[in-house]
Amino acid sequence: MTQLRHLLTAIAAGTDPGPFALVRREGAHALEVLTGTLRTVDRLTDIPLEGGPAGPRTLALVPYRQIAERGFACVDDGTPLECLALDGHDRVPLAEALDLLPGSTVPVLGGDFDISDPEYAEIVGRVLRDEIGRGEGANFVIHRAYRGTLAGPPLPAALAALRRLLTDERGAYWTFLVYTGARILVGASPERHVSVEDGLVMMNPISGTFRHPDGPADRDALLDFLADPKEIDELYMVLDEELKMMATVAEHGGQVIGPYLKEMAHLVHTEYLLAGRGSLDVREVLRQTMFAPTVTGSPMENACRVIARHERRGRGYYAGVLALLGVDEAGRQTLDAPILIRTAEISPSGELRVPVGATLVRHSTAAGEVAETHTKAAGVLAALGLRPPVAAPGAAGPSTDVAGRPSVSAELRLADDPAVRAALAARNHHLAPFWLEQRRPEVNVLPGLVGRRALIIDAEDTFTGMLAHQLRALGLAVELRAWDELTDLTGLDQATGLGPAHADLTVVGPGPGDPGDLADPRMAALRTVVGRLLESGRPTLGVCLGHQILAGRLGLRLHRRTAPYQGLQRDVDLFGTTRRVGFYSSYTARSETDGVTTGYGPVELARDATDGAVHALRGLTYAGVQFHPESVLSRDGLAVLADLLGWLLPSPTTAALPAATAGGAAPPGAASAGLPGRIVGA
Repeated sequence: MTQLRHLLTAIAAGTDPGPFALVRREGAHALEVLTGTLRTVDRLTDIPLEGGPAGPRTLALVPYRQIAERGFACVDDGTPLECLALDGHDRVPLAEALDLLPGSTVPVLGGDFDISDPEYAEIVGRVLRDEIGRGEGANFVIHRAYRGTLAGPPLPAALAALRRLLTDERGAYWTFLVYTGARILVGASPERHVSVEDGLVMMNPISGTFRHPDGPADRDALLDFLADPKEIDELYMVLDEELKMMATVAEHGGQVIGPYLKEMAHLVHTEYLLAGRGSLDVREVLRQTMFAPTVTGSPMENACRVIARHERRGRGYYAGVLALLGVDEAGRQTLDAPILIRTAEISPSGELRVPVGATLVRHSTAAGEVAETHTKAAGVLAALGLRPPVAAPGAAGPSTDVAGRPSVSAELRLADDPAVRAALAARNHHLAPFWLEQRRPEVNVLPGLVGRRALIIDAEDTFTGMLAHQLRALGLAVELRAWDELTDLTGLDQATGLGPAHADLTVVGPGPGDPGDLADPRMAALRTVVGRLLESGRPTLGVCLGHQILAGRLGLRLHRRTAPYQGLQRDVDLFGTTRRVGFYSSYTARSETDGVTTGYGPVELARDATDGAVHALRGLTYAGVQFHPESVLSRDGLAVLADLLGWLLPSPTTAALPAATAGGAAPPGAASAGLPGRIVGA
């Protein structure tokens, strides 16, 4: 008797089979059967991962509350970090598994969302107005949950739901059922969170949702969706956020691959793949990437605060991950971790919970996000018999698996349509080549920067990790410190011996919030360090929030935009050269003139001709940019950094910069003030 038959026989007899998991991974023609002993641990580093023969070792159920390990806010609902230490791993051909799994449905009593449509719409409006509108971040994910009670035994109901997901759902990364004795998770997650194999780390940002809940996707409507700025921006923003994560777990950051379509039964998503080489323990990879921006928001740390403010209840396993840890034949660690979305959580007493969320961005409408949550729940609810299944489009033609049965891996063919492929490819035309291309470490090095040191102050936005990769690519040695880690902001850090006084360049980085709010300790500290850097004359670069703080210290007026610049790409004039760059901001400095005189010397301003918004500034020993040169949205970001470093760190050599960085002029009054002209070849 196979392990699957044994489990199903025990369940049919009303006997507890012990902890197990059934998993079908994307493209596989077999259902994996995992059995073992359950352990509860406190931290990700405690997840057991022992050596031995190649194969999976542990399946971990990581709840959302585990985000507290990173020091981020959450409503702690006590959901445990459970680990199935594996002692059995079997593979059953998919056709055989489908024959064995039960097909009957179990009625669900009293099912409905815990937050009504009007209530959810009101929350959406508050987040758009009070959070995105006030500069707290670019996008946030707020969830609601469908709740009900099964009118029969939970395990047979979950097995029947699994069978329907295997036959009716398409495009899932993992289709699975996990039973621990204390809970059941059954779902079809479209999204890989992170995987590690052969030293290659991969992430899979998915965003943008085209809904077709009542039938096959319409090609023309899909093309309209692919051209929708809201959907395009939504994917770009999560792409940037996952590149931030890749910056911490891959040696040279992540390379962007795609975009692609992720086609499922009720909806179509757009997605990218990110890949990079790394050597961290896979449990540390998990910790550094908690959790995907597609289920939280950005910037990550503040997104967690916003979620806690507006949800006011725990998330359970929603937005967490399943994580299958193991070793390969060479003894290297492996990891495969789908995000826990499109998943039903079922208690031993039959209480059902299906959590879903919508990504709120500046273009969002309350009605659209309400509809999105219904569509995202539809696949799991259909598997539970609460919604009618959606048939595969006839245009896809018949498709069978290796056993001649209808294939559960049949792909819709919209992705092969030439117009669809062209629409997807066009999305990369204005993105930063630095992140799209394979990078050789020496290609972008500027000789005048080799041996010089930069200190980046992180103001709670891990864009600084991407910025560090770009500065290193240009030749600098880079250290990264949180704003509250420097015990003396102008002297030495006690732990590292580093500080602005011992760096050739200090970068005051981006972060959320109101730059004028001096009641915020972060803003007050940043204002202090920028003031002392100006007084000392040490080279300083401000990025986004750092730029706003610098502008404020120079006497420029700060202004909150009526329409936030969150995830916005623009062509701007930077000191005589047009650059395409990406903005993530709700605040800006303003000026009526292109240059001002301050107590720290003359300042040249690159500003918007219509409203006076200051896109960039530069003076004797300092510069600032309102946009993010490190963002994937900043096509010309590396060239902008090269220009700024040439300005701030002049070199006696004159090695030529790449052609893209040419141009620019000295600020007004430079000669009379002793301000050095632009140095080519920093």
